[in-house]
Amino acid sequence: MADAAVNVPEVSAEETAIDTSRFGRIIVNADRIITMTSPFLGFPESRRFVLRPHGQESPFLWLQSLDNPTLAFVVLHAASFLADYRPKIPAAVLRELGSPGQDELETFVILTIPKGNPQQMTANLLGPVVMHVTRRLAKQVLLDPARYDACWPVFPRKG
Repeated sequence: MADAAVNVPEVSAEETAIDTSRFGRIIVNADRIITMTSPFLGFPESRRFVLRPHGQESPFLWLQSLDNPTLAFVVLHAASFLADYRPKIPAAVLRELGSPGQDELETFVILTIPKGNPQQMTANLLGPVVMHVTRRLAKQVLLDPARYDACWPVFPRKG
């Protein structure tokens, strides 16, 4: 007896398909894949990612691993909420990313959102993800802990 046909989209040679835990099956065009020049601490198997919007009107993005279907970070463009956050990126990191010009560099911060308490959301300013837009290369950079906070409140506390 033949199996029932399953409606699975075909993947071309220029695409990668992954069954994620949050988004189901996604198909990513090769020119959208972001390669980490070194993996995130604690996730050595994850070097390929894709940025996915959270929603049409949302500033939030998902940095979804293509190597680990359960790994996705919520990120924000740093400039979208902190206009004066312009950390100096070490020259060695810039070389590792292919020596991008300032206009080819995007900086993202990883967010921590406590379950059931999004107003307590924090941004990791100490370890931003810097991406060379043209080459699609990225790296998490560890900055000076005396200057930057790993748990910076996104929504300032009133009081």
